[in-house]
Amino acid sequence: MGTWAGKMVRSCIEMALSDYYYISPRNKTRIALHVRDSKGDSFNSIAAALDLLENVEVQAIIIPEISNKELYLAMLGDIARVPVLSFSSISSSSEHPYFIQVAEDETTQFHGIAALLDAFKWRSFVFLYEDTTNARQIQPYILDILHKNHLGVSYQTAISLTSTDDQIINVLHKLMTMKASIILVHLSPSLASQVFRNAKSLGMMNKGFAWIATSKTMDFLDSQDPSVYESMQGVLGFKSYIPSSRKLQSLTFRYRRNFLKTKPSVEIKELNVLGIWAYDASWILADAIERVGTKLPQNQIEDAKLKKLDLARLRVSNSGPSILSEITSSNFTGLGGKIQLNSRKLVRGTYEILNVIGNGERRAGYWTSAYGLTNGISNSSPNILEAIIWPGFTLMAPESRLIQMSGKILKVGIPEKSRFPELVSFHYDQQSNSSTADGFCIDVFQAAIRSLSYNVPFEYVPFDNEYGSYNDLVNEVYLQRYDAAVGDITILSNRSQYVAFTSPYTDLGLGMVAKLEHNYPWFFLKPLNANLWIMSACSFILMGFLVWIFEHPTNEEFQGPPARQICTVLWFTISTLVYAHREKLQSNLSKFVVGIWLFVVFILASSYTANLSSLLTVQQIKLTRSDYIGYSANSFVRGLIRNNLNFHDNRLKPYQSPDEYDKALRSGSKHGGVAAIIEEIPYLKVLLARYPHNYTMFDSSMTTSGFGFAFQKGSPLVHDMSRAIVELREKGRLQELENKWFTNRSPLLSPDSEGTEPSQFNTLSLDSFLGLFLLSGISKAIAIIIFFFYYIRKKLSMSYFISKMLDREYLIFILRNYFPRRVIR
Repeated sequence: MGTWAGKMVRSCIEMALSDYYYISPRNKTRIALHVRDSKGDSFNSIAAALDLLENVEVQAIIIPEISNKELYLAMLGDIARVPVLSFSSISSSSEHPYFIQVAEDETTQFHGIAALLDAFKWRSFVFLYEDTTNARQIQPYILDILHKNHLGVSYQTAISLTSTDDQIINVLHKLMTMKASIILVHLSPSLASQVFRNAKSLGMMNKGFAWIATSKTMDFLDSQDPSVYESMQGVLGFKSYIPSSRKLQSLTFRYRRNFLKTKPSVEIKELNVLGIWAYDASWILADAIERVGTKLPQNQIEDAKLKKLDLARLRVSNSGPSILSEITSSNFTGLGGKIQLNSRKLVRGTYEILNVIGNGERRAGYWTSAYGLTNGISNSSPNILEAIIWPGFTLMAPESRLIQMSGKILKVGIPEKSRFPELVSFHYDQQSNSSTADGFCIDVFQAAIRSLSYNVPFEYVPFDNEYGSYNDLVNEVYLQRYDAAVGDITILSNRSQYVAFTSPYTDLGLGMVAKLEHNYPWFFLKPLNANLWIMSACSFILMGFLVWIFEHPTNEEFQGPPARQICTVLWFTISTLVYAHREKLQSNLSKFVVGIWLFVVFILASSYTANLSSLLTVQQIKLTRSDYIGYSANSFVRGLIRNNLNFHDNRLKPYQSPDEYDKALRSGSKHGGVAAIIEEIPYLKVLLARYPHNYTMFDSSMTTSGFGFAFQKGSPLVHDMSRAIVELREKGRLQELENKWFTNRSPLLSPDSEGTEPSQFNTLSLDSFLGLFLLSGISKAIAIIIFFFYYIRKKLSMSYFISKMLDREYLIFILRNYFPRRVIR
């Protein structure tokens, strides 16, 4: 109570209750205030809370700010079921159901700060925060918000409340050495004023610098000496938004009048956001208690006292849950705007953006969770960044420079022993005592870092990965022993929890490599299965036999010695494959059968040609239950194969190098090798570069995120290197590097070609052409039936004639009527 803030809070609480009961004089309840002075000590706060709960039997507690030590007070509220209201902006835990934060969470504004930094295209900055338990506790939440917006905290340091000017100057000197240009300040007003005053003396409030202050500084800046504004010229700050209203003006006037009565010799202070929150918190509590009181019978209100809790001697409130329920359901407009609690925290999401000019603050715009950066609350798209005056009284926004400590070289860890030297390899020359690194990954890294607009000195540091996996290499970056890691490092979700990856610079996903099978003499038989070949051959023979039956009686080309007839039939049958038969068919039945047969041959030949072309383009892989699959030893690929292909572990074989892959594929599953290798696509490209004529590759449905460069979280290089990788891909530079390291690779691996699933290249079976052969068989059957019908009819007519001729009386009759008499004699 001895501070100006304490006096303001108490005055606003009293005015809020007075206004509430003045507006509604018929209210059935009244709040009786029991004020305790903590004298700025957390233990006094806890002791006072215990006294109020046990002896006074209060139904609710209001505490302006709550520190980490005072969280015990929130626990007391949970035990006693007494709501504890605080209008502290420090982010609080949600594990205390009776603790209510009637103030905007200070982490909310960092979404707006991220939007502001992005608007000026500042990707990295220095972060100065207060060295307190509360500040350190919320630090991860703040950094997480910034990282999600692709912003890097290049350097951060905590400044103690007890820091001397010399200590602060040392911190600022370090920032100057690092050539920091964008500085974010999250400090209390007194500490912030000390930092700005020393920064001005060092020339850091001049052109080329940008200072951004959070609401922790700006909300209470008017409580500081007016001379503070002189050292903050050009600072851009976020301040909790309080809408202007007549009620606010009236309250401010009354506050000034009351302040003059108690301290006539003291300068009148403005009513800041702390007083607004105190006013609204008291109004919320009074309204909630009134609603609870109107719902309970009168005698129950009188009996709603605190009962003793035997073990802790702490009374438990009967009406506490009802009061808590009414508080959390509050929904009205207070002095600070809309009152709405979400998870027992006030939600508004609106901040003013102020520009410190002269002896005050000039409004530059707003940030709201609904509209983003705006000039007005209801306008969603104006440019608020045009008229900001920066340090040095310039309208030109400073550029973000790389935060690089003088003389510091980026330490880049690379695998010392790589299974695929084409990707990354490290060489050490003992004679010259120098080391070199090369490979596809190294070339991409160097090309990307050279394309940056600033110089980044770096050195390669070998990582002994003989006994350590790539997870260990990533962990070295997380432990800050390396600044970055470069190599064939796959982007995985578990690794991304500890480091920040750039955009991938290789193809995504896994591939499958198998041995080409069209290099054996009977490969041409693969398009059709055995049943179809047998059926086709039988159909050819049957068709030739039927044509011979139909043509032999009348067609001289199908007559002659037996050997000649057989050759003619075989030649005619084979020539129908290419429609080159020259024998003229005389029988209509032959023409009918051959016409249908030519249609069947056309379908068969077209299907055979198409399937053979497919098999020659991308060789089919057909894995059976007895086949083995190879994969990279000590790799995550094993789990993907087991989960996605449902292969048992006893069918998976680990290998270490491309040479081992080649040996296993040559042997095959039946001779101790494997039928296929499943691996990440960059590794398979290396394999095919070494053995371009032996194997072919398929894309797999299993996906990975490709290779990426790993940096420490918060590094500004992550975003810049990702952008550089995208530019390299757009300019075709990545493809050039692939061609450099993956030369002599199989032409089947065109980067523009799309992989095809093995299931799309099936051997053609008899089932696919059953209808076609059925049509051909029906036509042959019809022709045979017609042929034998005429043949039998003809045979029957001839036998009748012969029988008549053998009859003596019939023969005499014919001779007498058709031949002369002399002939008869």
